[in-house]
Amino acid sequence: MAGRQTLTGLLLASAIFASWLALTLYGFYGVEPDALDPLLALGLVASLCWLDVGLFIVAHDAMHGSLAPQRPRLNRLIGTITLMAYAGFSFDRLTPKHMQHHRTPGTATDPDFHAPAPAKALAWYVAFFRQYFGVRELGVLALVVMILTFVLRVPYANLLMFWALPAILSSIQLFWFGTYLPHSHQDDRFTDDHRARSSGYPWLLSLLTCYHFGYHHEHHRHPHIPWWQLPATREAAR
Repeated sequence: MAGRQTLTGLLLASAIFASWLALTLYGFYGVEPDALDPLLALGLVASLCWLDVGLFIVAHDAMHGSLAPQRPRLNRLIGTITLMAYAGFSFDRLTPKHMQHHRTPGTATDPDFHAPAPAKALAWYVAFFRQYFGVRELGVLALVVMILTFVLRVPYANLLMFWALPAILSSIQLFWFGTYLPHSHQDDRFTDDHRARSSGYPWLLSLLTCYHFGYHHEHHRHPHIPWWQLPATREAAR
């Protein structure tokens, strides 16, 4: 069972990373933003945004060891690569914070939670962004930008449109569907101490919004389950 889960997880992770890399390179060198059809540009940005979310989700599964069960070094390697590709994040720095989120979800000690305003999305997003994007990440991205611009000769307009913009949009997407909607304080009460709710989205919409992490209560109850098994886990619980 673990071997099959590892194989499936690695194949999906490889597909996400390869698609992200191919579209990123196409955005860097294959198009001219000024001459690009607006619909094609929108489709490319949207696709890259979704694949950026995918990079983070792959790293997230690696944090839980569900990407490759019983293979901690492989999980760490893939998580390190995908988080660095996503936004220059450190796998070793993010993993303890995420484990703390699972230990005390929706409380003042949860690094993903905004206790001062648990129902205000904008204030929460700003706090969420500042929690994970600091001086180190800014320095890493500044170095990456210099390499891409001056060494690899990526046009600045292409860099902004097909790298920076999708990354920013993906952070909003991850926050909204993977943090705010599941954990915000609304009229409905949480059912248990996981303090998480799940979306009722159908399979395709669930995949497109956040790789099934809208099924967030299921994830908190079964953190060892990889993202692609969450729909089946949700169905089994009904």
